[in-house]
Amino acid sequence: MTRTLRILSLAAVTALATGCVTAEKYNALKMERDRISEQLGTAQGKLQDAQGRLDVLQRQLDAISGTTGSKEAMLLNLTQENADLRARLDELNKRYQDALNRPAGVSPLPEALSNELSEFARQNPDLVEFDAARGIVKFKSDVTFAVGDAELTPKAKEVINRFSAILRGPAASQYELLIAGHTDNQPVRNPMTIQKGHKDNWYLSSHRAIAVGAALVSDGVGANRIGVIGYADQHPIAPNSTAAGQAQNRRVEVLILPTTVKGAAVNSAPANTATPRPQPKLNKDGMPETSRPGMNK
Repeated sequence: MTRTLRILSLAAVTALATGCVTAEKYNALKMERDRISEQLGTAQGKLQDAQGRLDVLQRQLDAISGTTGSKEAMLLNLTQENADLRARLDELNKRYQDALNRPAGVSPLPEALSNELSEFARQNPDLVEFDAARGIVKFKSDVTFAVGDAELTPKAKEVINRFSAILRGPAASQYELLIAGHTDNQPVRNPMTIQKGHKDNWYLSSHRAIAVGAALVSDGVGANRIGVIGYADQHPIAPNSTAAGQAQNRRVEVLILPTTVKGAAVNSAPANTATPRPQPKLNKDGMPETSRPGMNK
């Protein structure tokens, strides 16, 4: 198009120089040149605009391609993490079942340690039970935790501190520990319990087991010795048809496994020691604690 403009301009000048064209024809040629020049400018503007949009689209395409790769990598990582967690969960479940299925009358723990734990339970009967045949220390949830919460009571912290001393002692210091949380079968309904993050019995049982594990670590028990799992209401030890049975089912068990710990100790004492704001003590069904003392959620 630029070449055309040059030809038109040259033709107009030549025509005027030779006197072979009228002023009317000259003006017509000039108008044609101006029109073509305007069209050329418009076309160039559209071309630049199209090029700019193409550049933007290319950058967006590159970004999408990069994001897709990142998402695929994240998906692969999450899939692997889920597989690892599932394997760890299966291992913890197997260890728990193995502990429950130990033959009666055959203590899995050394006699000195079993005697020490029996004396520990005898000194704290309101809070602790010890199953010597299976090597399980049971903390009663109704006196270990605040109502509808995973916050340890001051009394429970004192008792767990003494328990930690036993676990750090020469008779138990090399054994692995599995902490299992349990609830009764009553669903969580209290809004304040849910607001604290205990959305259902799975959450509540897990959070309470974690609280006991964190207290043990804070008292010097190696975190590399501890596994934590929550079973909700799936492993009752008494009928849930009575208040007494429900109370027995609300518990946190610490299984002292007849396996020695592997790996170096890890210092992972919890840093969060903030005292929560006082909350009205309601059970998980929204009833005041005093109206239904058998409930603890």
